[in-house]
Amino acid sequence: MIEDTERIFQAVENKIREHIRPEDLDLVLDNIGLPQRLYNLAFTDGSAIGVNDGQILISLKQGHRPTADYVRSLREELHQAFPDVLFYFQPADMVTQILNFGIPSQIDVEVQGQDRDENRALAKTLKQRVSALPGLVDVHIQQELDAPELRYDIDRNRAQELGLSISSVANDINVSLSSSEQVSPNFWTDPKAGIPYYLAVQTPQYRVSSVDDIKNTPISSHASVQAPVPNVLGNIASIARRPVQSVFNHSNVQPAYDVYGSVQNSDLGNAAVKIQAIVNDLQGKLKPGNRIAVRGQIESMNSAFKDLAIGLLFAALFVYLLMVVNFQSFLDPLAVLLALPGVGCGIVLMLFATERSLSVPSLMGAIMAMGVASANSILLVAFARERRQAGVEAAQAALEAGKTRLRPVLMTAAAMVVGMVPMAFGTAGNEQNAVLARAVIGGVLVGTATTLLIVPYLYSVFGRYEHVPVPQTNRGTSEA
Repeated sequence: MIEDTERIFQAVENKIREHIRPEDLDLVLDNIGLPQRLYNLAFTDGSAIGVNDGQILISLKQGHRPTADYVRSLREELHQAFPDVLFYFQPADMVTQILNFGIPSQIDVEVQGQDRDENRALAKTLKQRVSALPGLVDVHIQQELDAPELRYDIDRNRAQELGLSISSVANDINVSLSSSEQVSPNFWTDPKAGIPYYLAVQTPQYRVSSVDDIKNTPISSHASVQAPVPNVLGNIASIARRPVQSVFNHSNVQPAYDVYGSVQNSDLGNAAVKIQAIVNDLQGKLKPGNRIAVRGQIESMNSAFKDLAIGLLFAALFVYLLMVVNFQSFLDPLAVLLALPGVGCGIVLMLFATERSLSVPSLMGAIMAMGVASANSILLVAFARERRQAGVEAAQAALEAGKTRLRPVLMTAAAMVVGMVPMAFGTAGNEQNAVLARAVIGGVLVGTATTLLIVPYLYSVFGRYEHVPVPQTNRGTSEA
């Protein structure tokens, strides 16, 4: 009952208040059970399916300790203090919620197909194997597979002897437990306000709080014309307890079982590789027409990485063709493009030094860093070409370009680095953007060194194979 759930939630809330420092804790809000009847369940995430479910929302004050530290410690403390309660943390920040595309977890491994029994057993096996992986936390099956149920089997012969029909028994039980609104909805309209209200009859919950109370539910027989013959449910039905699945989900019309999980102290890419290995192993055990789909941020990550890689390749190709048209040369633009791997090395070194993994924000930072490095390299190569057209040798032109363009290149790089330093610290509210700033800083630092050292050398090498027109002297002066 919801009262028991409320007591458990109060104990959990007290444990949370003991764990979080008072100067960091702002508000704790509990949402227990399902929303009100008139609330559209399409606007919920579907994680709460009954009175035994709920959410605890925790608001922290400004200047609090990192949220990830509290989540990590609470995950351990709550599991130890309440071993019979299932806990999992949903993403609280807007960025992660958007990346999840409505799924209340980072990882969603979905078993789809019409073979419910086999898929249910496979989902349990999948949950056990995924939860054993290092770095995976909050692994659980979203659908409740063992909800308690009381099944009443009606003795039809006995019911017929007492003048009862199956429909009348079902209606009486439905009215008693779920109100007459389920059987015959009725309304009463306030004549003053004009507001309609549901008018329902139902047995109070405290009168049906045990199995014996349900057995004593009155069942009316209409066999007698004079008056209904009273009877009770226990005289015509036998009871049995059994676990059942309380929620059924579908994906593309196919029944589905979702194994949810999150990542802690590990990167999503490493977890995706391990999960995919388990999926490949279990996929062969499914019957034809059934399959296992990996969704959530893993699907979004693979799609984003693929699109970004294709975008970077095409961007490099188009920039090269544009420089070919601008420089009227196929060799000079190579000096610019071959300096970009140095930017990638700087990004990887910075992410490794700060213990961060490659992600979509870091790839966005890589695009920014490569843009700055390309602009600086183009500035240097353009000046070197001017010196070459003036009759200077390639090596000397590259050296003069490095000296002349040193200050503009350093000023551009310094402005980008200084602008990204505050974001790179990852203070409260900037955790998601910190990896972007660090990728930019690492790429710009190494890219600037590459621009000033490698690009002049490459230009001096490529310049040997390039034909430069010899400057013509004034004909009139030479004849004189």
